[in-house]
Amino acid sequence: MNQPSLLTAHNGFALPAVGLGTYRLHGQSGADAVSDALRLGYRLVDSAFNYENEGSIGAGVAASGVDRSEVIVTTKLPGRHHASEKARNSIEESRFRLGLDATDLHLIHWPNPGVDLYGEAWQALVDAQQRGTVRQIGVSNFLPEHLDRIEAESGVRPVVNQIEVHPYFPQSEALALHAERGILTVAWSPLGRGRELLAEPVIIEVAEAHGIAPAQVVIAWHVARGTVSIPKASSAEHQRANLEAASVVLESAEVDAITALGRTDGRLFDGDPATHEEM
Repeated sequence: MNQPSLLTAHNGFALPAVGLGTYRLHGQSGADAVSDALRLGYRLVDSAFNYENEGSIGAGVAASGVDRSEVIVTTKLPGRHHASEKARNSIEESRFRLGLDATDLHLIHWPNPGVDLYGEAWQALVDAQQRGTVRQIGVSNFLPEHLDRIEAESGVRPVVNQIEVHPYFPQSEALALHAERGILTVAWSPLGRGRELLAEPVIIEVAEAHGIAPAQVVIAWHVARGTVSIPKASSAEHQRANLEAASVVLESAEVDAITALGRTDGRLFDGDPATHEEM
């Protein structure tokens, strides 16, 4: 199966339009899901220190037989490790758990502005990149003011901001800002984590028009908006369907109609990065 189309950041770093989310994939079954996905054509695998599955992810990458240079493994630095020394140790620990010579893309998981150590965490990632133990660095759940601050303090702009994006919470302003700055938007929970979204009449209508599944419609919506989506999929059937959705081309009117599903209370939980604390 062909690799999904690539999206490119300000420094030339590129990500495929569809990657594999691994939240709640653990143990041997998690490793098997990763290796199966890579054999199908996935080249982006998303994990986090707090998912407690970095070992499984690394084992899956190794077992896949896919050339290591072709695979991008993402992980994330947890909030309790933002202070400089803790951050350095956490970054190294993720690398050792994954069994990699370097992590391909390392993100700060949440800014935790109430603790106000995300600047130290970012500098630790900058330093790790300079040492060569991390290849690319980015953030997750950062608001514009958080992005402004870390770039002003370090002179280094993130290549990625992984944020909540789905049709109930389309984040159009954030996507526009990221595009202006050459920061790739990666959407977590891209399918909204529920059946309600996939049962929306507009989703069903577009699915029928293109002869595809409702979940594929939502992934195609992300692709049309220039967003990398990382839906979790443990079965080969779902993995294949998600990859195939990357080649579906929606009409602009269809994209707009899906975006119009956005709600003021569209977040999946009380995860406002201005106040949320993730440790």
